[in-house]
Amino acid sequence: MPLFFRKRKPSEEARKRLEYQMCLAKEAGADDILDISKCELSEIPFGAFATCKVLQKKVLIVHTNHLTSLLPKSCSLLSLATIKVLDLHDNQLTALPDDLGQLTALQVLNVERNQLMQLPRSIGNLTQLQTLNVKDNKLKELPDTLGELRSLRTLNISGNEIQRLPQMLAHVRTLEMLSLDASAMVYPPREVCGAGTAAILQFLCKESGLEYYPPSQYLLPVLEQDGTENSRDSPDGPTDRFSREELEWQNRFSDYEKRKEQKMLEKLEFERRLELGQREHAQLLQQSSSQKDEILQTVKEEQSRLEQGLSEHQRHLDAERQRLQEQLKQTEQNISSRIQKLLQENQRQKKSSEILKSLENERIRMEQLMSITQEETENLRRREVASAMQQMLTESCKNRLIQMAYESQRQNLVQQACSSMAEMDERFQQILSWQQMDQNKAISQILQESAMQKAAFEALQVKKDLMHRQIRSQIKLIETELLQLTQLELKRKSLDTETLQEMISEQRWALSSLLQQLLKEKQQREEELREILTELEAKSETRQENYWLIQYQRLLNQKPSSLKLQEEGMERQLVALLEELSAEHYLPIFAHHRLSLDLLSQMSPGDLAKVGVSEAGLQHEILRRVQELLDAARIQPELKPPTGEVLTPTAPQEPPESVRPSAPPAELEVQASECVVCLEREAQMIFLNCGHVCCCQQCCQPLRTCPLCRQDIVQRLRIYHSS
Repeated sequence: MPLFFRKRKPSEEARKRLEYQMCLAKEAGADDILDISKCELSEIPFGAFATCKVLQKKVLIVHTNHLTSLLPKSCSLLSLATIKVLDLHDNQLTALPDDLGQLTALQVLNVERNQLMQLPRSIGNLTQLQTLNVKDNKLKELPDTLGELRSLRTLNISGNEIQRLPQMLAHVRTLEMLSLDASAMVYPPREVCGAGTAAILQFLCKESGLEYYPPSQYLLPVLEQDGTENSRDSPDGPTDRFSREELEWQNRFSDYEKRKEQKMLEKLEFERRLELGQREHAQLLQQSSSQKDEILQTVKEEQSRLEQGLSEHQRHLDAERQRLQEQLKQTEQNISSRIQKLLQENQRQKKSSEILKSLENERIRMEQLMSITQEETENLRRREVASAMQQMLTESCKNRLIQMAYESQRQNLVQQACSSMAEMDERFQQILSWQQMDQNKAISQILQESAMQKAAFEALQVKKDLMHRQIRSQIKLIETELLQLTQLELKRKSLDTETLQEMISEQRWALSSLLQQLLKEKQQREEELREILTELEAKSETRQENYWLIQYQRLLNQKPSSLKLQEEGMERQLVALLEELSAEHYLPIFAHHRLSLDLLSQMSPGDLAKVGVSEAGLQHEILRRVQELLDAARIQPELKPPTGEVLTPTAPQEPPESVRPSAPPAELEVQASECVVCLEREAQMIFLNCGHVCCCQQCCQPLRTCPLCRQDIVQRLRIYHSS
């Protein structure tokens, strides 16, 4: 048989029997017996221990169950301290508690037909024990402490694997009956064991060096005395006393059986009444089941309808989320492609830096221009040059004053909201008065003051410088891309998605590094222009009149390389087309290869890439516009310029300030981004090194780290949006 069994749930009948026996044991006037046998128990319930302890039960019958352990958790054997008879036969016990010796009042212990492997050594403390039945177990040996059982009268160890008896058993003088398997014994020998209990005890006493006395010479206390008296020698009538005790216990057990039968009848009557009540309860349940089914059907239909509506709403939300994610992914791809093309353009311009740096050769030509000839003095258009200077200075002053007024207004609105209105009105009136000043007085003043002439020349020099203009265009383009990247990151956080986050961060850092590099190049170019101006001033003749007016006129009359190339034979419409597409830097390439409208109409984007036009969007746009011009010329032949016609400007040409990227024309519209701190004003500041555009000018002053990425702010750059 297996050593361990799973806990089985008691049947309904066993559960009712347990409840009945527990109630019976707690009734007033009940005897000292607690019988919970045949209840299919896997462990003794806690209530049984409590009942034995409180009601001082003396007999505990737990046979014919499924017990694997005598003592369940959170229970103590001290609760059974008053038990004299403990019947545990026909269970599945594998061991007895080590502290079994605490049951000092125990007189009868029956553990027949269990799975015991050994007996605890503390069994020797059961000094009141008279009957010990361990028949049909799996014991291989007996503990030596059995010799301490001074009151033991009956010992049954048959049906085990025991081959040797302990010599200490010779000290049990009261043992009257010893049952064992004589054929399996080794010690004592089989012959001795087959001769009976007296022969076995005589052999053990001889082996231990003790003198043998028959058990009849020892008188044991009866069960009713609770073991309070010690055993003493009594040579008179032990057999009669034992017979009386047997008779008395038989009478008590017969009374117990009668009471048990009476209780069983009462139990049957109780079960009959309980069954009648259960039938009535079943009828009530059957009546309510139909109503319950209707309610459940209604609830099921309503739940199905709600689940269907919820699933439709969830599908709608999933489709909307998918659409937003696709739009966001498309936007990221567009921005990534534009950034990639911008980086390629920057790389291309670095490679072609030799062409741009060739402008440094102007210093050589400057030395030739230092000397002002008599012809240039005579041909000086004083009035026209002064008017151009006045317009340049007025525009510079106007922009500077408007910027100053705007900054002052932004700062004073926070501190002095009321009092600043009058001051701002006064400043604007001053600006208007300066704008409406008499141009004749300004012209005459410019003619007289050399410092103002020099300032106008410096402003025009910076404005017409090709390298400075390209650097400004690149800076403006990078500012726009950084603003779009910041808006994209804020939108991504609102959608709670993290796709392509690392790619956007790398692009933003690359643009930030490129912006810092361009700022350094811009500052370096301005320093170079100031050095050229210083050289001009140092080499100018002290007594030369109208020196700066003549230099200004030279700068106005000096044609850029694009116009020179046009004079060499490029078509007017082709030059205008390249300038309109902000591709005038390709004019030297077109002139070198002698490209015309007719020749371009026969070329493909790959041919333009071989020539040197690297932007795919610009290639398609040039070819499309050329085809439109040729189609219009076929419809109206008078629009086609004659061969060899050149473009001669009648007035000074100024390059456009707005520079567009040479990417495909379909671009995202740059929307205004609000400040993430105040959530009111427009974001105007770029934080370096991270590159985020997320704060207005007022909120960025106290900040030391970026509000979005928590990076340290190394440099702040203001963005001016053109209206």
